[in-house]
Amino acid sequence: MEVRTDEPDRRFAPGTALATDPASAGPLVVESRRWHSGVLLVRFEGVTGRDRAEELRGTMLVIDSGDIPPPEDPDEFYDHQLIGLAVVTPAGEAVGEVSDVLHHGQDLLVVRRPGDAGGAGGGKAAEVYVPFVKALVPVVDLDKGLLIVDGPPGLLDPDEIV
Repeated sequence: MEVRTDEPDRRFAPGTALATDPASAGPLVVESRRWHSGVLLVRFEGVTGRDRAEELRGTMLVIDSGDIPPPEDPDEFYDHQLIGLAVVTPAGEAVGEVSDVLHHGQDLLVVRRPGDAGGAGGGKAAEVYVPFVKALVPVVDLDKGLLIVDGPPGLLDPDEIV
């Protein structure tokens, strides 16, 4: 199982029912779990045999974001809190919107720039990736629904000369 929670022992405690995406695969109830060589192995009630387990490959285990307590660290955010935030420069210039958060060694904000990617309007939509570090993203204001990106030339506009 690929674990994307800071609390795997709590999330995958025996008896815990987990919603799934696609919903038709669940809910799944944790029967047991154990760590093996840094990988979490989970057994679900009613999932017996390799064939049934293979049917669950690619299934996402999900929880309602309303069930998650806010992080204790003021500089820590959940993905769902960041997605949809407006992105602006320190001067207040609108840049785009956070469309995703990637976790590949370095947390990256995917910022969708305005435009319509080859649509009838001819605008150019682009996604840019911004490392989610304090030096580049000094302000995250959930109440105002925005974050500030203060990056070097070319970070937010790939066509800009660096």
